[in-house]
Amino acid sequence: MKIMGRSGIPDILHFKRLLRDKNLKATPQRMAVHEAMSALGHATAEEVSQWIAEQGEVPVSPASVYNILSLLADLGIYARCSGRGGKKVFDVRAKQHFHLYDTRNEAWRDLEDPTLLSLLEAQLKGRRFLGYRIEGFELQLLCRPTRKLLPPK
Repeated sequence: MKIMGRSGIPDILHFKRLLRDKNLKATPQRMAVHEAMSALGHATAEEVSQWIAEQGEVPVSPASVYNILSLLADLGIYARCSGRGGKKVFDVRAKQHFHLYDTRNEAWRDLEDPTLLSLLEAQLKGRRFLGYRIEGFELQLLCRPTRKLLPPK
């Protein structure tokens, strides 16, 4: 089990290739959203809009940010997480992984646990639920820090 840092985030060239593979152009707005998501990792559309407004170089309307994030998640370039209170949170890493959700600080951490992933995949393989087909799964562990967090450097 490994709590992951920023690894696995598509760099600009890889992101452009992912867009091209889906027959999408690397528009300035999509690039601005990806720049924000690369910095934030996990974010709501509102947080991405705010980041772009404060630090981005290309203006992108909040509605466009939401549409771009939704499109990228629908295409599997990004992932979605279920935030507290029904918030839609987007994840720049689409590769299957789990999340630790810090309920005290309302922060997300990526968790990679190949053993747990294999167990869940094996348990769900071939399972049927009347009227439904499993498309995937999301595991989010709710937690809180066991010690005071150090201030960022």
